[in-house]
Amino acid sequence: GRNAFAHEAGIHQDGVLKDASTYEVMTPESVGWTKNSLVLGKHSGRAAFRDRLDQLGYKVGANQLNDAFRRFKDLADRKKVVFDEDLVALVDDEVMRDHEHLRFVSLDLHAGSKGPAKAELELDVDGSVQSASATGNGPVDATFNAIQAIFPHTANLVLFSVGAVTEGTDAQAKTTVRLEENGKMVDGQGADADTIVSAARAYIHALNKLMVKRLRTEPAALSA
Repeated sequence: GRNAFAHEAGIHQDGVLKDASTYEVMTPESVGWTKNSLVLGKHSGRAAFRDRLDQLGYKVGANQLNDAFRRFKDLADRKKVVFDEDLVALVDDEVMRDHEHLRFVSLDLHAGSKGPAKAELELDVDGSVQSASATGNGPVDATFNAIQAIFPHTANLVLFSVGAVTEGTDAQAKTTVRLEENGKMVDGQGADADTIVSAARAYIHALNKLMVKRLRTEPAALSA
């Protein structure tokens, strides 16, 4: 069947990458298949992850690979199978953030039908982890208010859009945030299995891009 040449266990994937005959008594080509398939999931190891990134055209450094693999394992714990589209969104999200001043660390949310939502957020600001809590009209508003508490700014939110990377209720969310400050417009993107974390990543990405623009013209316009 379709799983005859599919390998999910990390030790099997590593063995197949080194020598396919270790776990395959015949070749996929001998029965009309083009090649074997490494199914990426929670049991997959670093070798299979790197191999799939190579197939997708990504050449990442050791630090980026470590960060991306950590996020992949976190995603794989929440999804049965991680698709190529998930990897593209995840790695793009990680690569974009390689030299940013603000980086997402963690987010805890308390929300319900009664009362305002509360967000407890941690950000890495130039190597120093800072935290803040804030309330808002829903979890997204509370999260953005917490970002504002850690990193005060004068930018306005002009666009907020969320879509699914793949199908299914366990799909990653991909969020786009557009910020405007003194006529300068930037778009930020974020991806995560948690929609609100995806939104936070997108907002932080937009702030980082806006900082770069402001540093080129008016460094004091956007400040921490």
